[in-house]
Amino acid sequence: MSKKPTRKLPAFTLQWSVLWRTIVVMGLIGMTLLLGIALYFSRDLQNSDNLGSVSLHPSIRLLSVSGQVIANFGDVYGDYIAYKDIPLSMIQAVIATEDRHFFDHFGIDITGILRAMVINISAGKVVQGGSTITQQLAKNIFLTPERSYKRKFQELILAFWLERKFTKEEILEMYLNRVYLGAGNYGIDAAARSYFSKKATKLNIQEAAILAGLLKAPSRFSPANDPERAAGRGRQILQLMHEAGFISANMVTDIGAKIEKKPRGGARNNYYFADWIAEQLPDLIGSPAEDITVVVTLDPTLQKLAEDSVNNVLADRGKVMKVSQGALVSLAQDGKILAMVGGRSYGESQFNRVTQAQRQPGSAFKMFVYLAAFMNGFSPNDVMEDKPVQFGTWKPENYDGEYTGPIMLRDAMAKSINSIAAQVADAVGIQKIVDLAHAMGIQSNLEPVLSLSLGTSEVNLLELTGAYAVLSNNGVTVVPYGIVEIRTSKGEILYTHEEPYKEQIVDSDAIAKINVGLMQVLETGTGRKGKLKDRDVAAKSGTSQDFRDAWFIGFTPQITTGVWMGNDNNAATDGVTGGGLPAMAFHNYMEGAHDGLPVIALPVDSRYVPNVMPALPEDRGTKPRGEKQPGFWESLF
Repeated sequence: MSKKPTRKLPAFTLQWSVLWRTIVVMGLIGMTLLLGIALYFSRDLQNSDNLGSVSLHPSIRLLSVSGQVIANFGDVYGDYIAYKDIPLSMIQAVIATEDRHFFDHFGIDITGILRAMVINISAGKVVQGGSTITQQLAKNIFLTPERSYKRKFQELILAFWLERKFTKEEILEMYLNRVYLGAGNYGIDAAARSYFSKKATKLNIQEAAILAGLLKAPSRFSPANDPERAAGRGRQILQLMHEAGFISANMVTDIGAKIEKKPRGGARNNYYFADWIAEQLPDLIGSPAEDITVVVTLDPTLQKLAEDSVNNVLADRGKVMKVSQGALVSLAQDGKILAMVGGRSYGESQFNRVTQAQRQPGSAFKMFVYLAAFMNGFSPNDVMEDKPVQFGTWKPENYDGEYTGPIMLRDAMAKSINSIAAQVADAVGIQKIVDLAHAMGIQSNLEPVLSLSLGTSEVNLLELTGAYAVLSNNGVTVVPYGIVEIRTSKGEILYTHEEPYKEQIVDSDAIAKINVGLMQVLETGTGRKGKLKDRDVAAKSGTSQDFRDAWFIGFTPQITTGVWMGNDNNAATDGVTGGGLPAMAFHNYMEGAHDGLPVIALPVDSRYVPNVMPALPEDRGTKPRGEKQPGFWESLF
């Protein structure tokens, strides 16, 4: 029986059949994978039930104890503006700037994505994005700022969902009420109130253009920071509106004159202090869900006086002496911060030179050296020989290269003689000095080497001033603080400052001895420019190597103030010393700060008070003092 012949399919038919089957299978697999990826990426998206309400971050208001506004910062929202009430020019400005095809696409602008790709490839870097307003709204509502494929995929899913659930008008309305517009302002109404002191419904076309210009870089184009740059960006937006067909060519005008620099919440330099306060809030109250008020220690009058004292000295002599920056912090006896000047201009630099700058204190550190000596059996009248000395390979030298021979410690402190400070540190033991400095509030690392006696380890102005405040506080620990109370908008108290554990770090005998030397600094030593009229003050100047840092730290029984001057790039100044410009700023501030305060004498050990100080009124509680002796060459250190 013959075998039935088998029908063979042509080779090309068989290949197409396999190809189609492969395509179908791969398509099904791809759809399954795509669905699985979508479900996976969607599983941790937030619930959308409350989409219509704005999720507020708290705004934070800083008030002085007397009720004056120190600063406003944090996320600030205005009224929710309905689409029908938003000025047409605001809508046109945003559409022209962010998404010209907004009313035509389905959530993703394919043309915009391709155009952005071409521009970015041509530029060799990312210079233009392709996100639509819908995508931006999805990101603002549901997503974090992280840059990942997961986040981008979630953004696409949400954009499609938003386009199906809401009208274009509703999407744009939600976007304009949530978008960040700089200076802590979320939504066009908050921004309009902040920058132009008006409701968003009253914005004119120029103001709308300026707000739309903030979408690209809120801080860079902020009218509060740089009115001229904001105006220039606003004109660019007007040009984009013209190119989109919204306005005529003659409406593209120069709008520079329309802007005034209007910092939020008072003087911009208050924000050095405000930023320092803001950094502490998470540890104190976590993440509050409503607006909060922080009552702070800053005294507005003293703050203004401090800013003027630093800036006036720098304006007068800074350029000539090649010093560009200054900082000041002032504490009450219990550690409350009365004034904080973190730099010449917060608008130009937000770096806080009171709390963030680590610099060498020079001879301002010698206070710890002599205090440790007085706590360990030395007295201000003890005599040491000012002479060339060497400790291993280290040879400390006096500023002028000259040596005076035998000299009392009180005078060596006043003249800031390096060789004596080094000898004292060697005799006391450098570790004892390090331990004392840490106990008094220095938190920075201090290298336990003899050169530390001349201030070679870096510290910041706040901790050094706080350590000096221990002397003003009769040897009891002082912890600088700026927050008195934190409460919600409903009056609920979230935090109240409590006095920290107090410890007697320095005994009264050592305080009375160190004050003799520190008061001598202002009478015959390096700090005479810091002397106050008819009031006891003790202080120490300091200058680091090559005149890079100049310090002046001093106190009365009521107030302790520290001043630093130098350059952020650590460049040498033209001979600026601690007893020069910083002492002048200290004097100007402290004279005003003590206006109206009672005159109180600093405690001194009368056995060691030299007959070199002018007589004081009898009601000062101190013994009369004799005539002043001839001055000595003022050491830089």
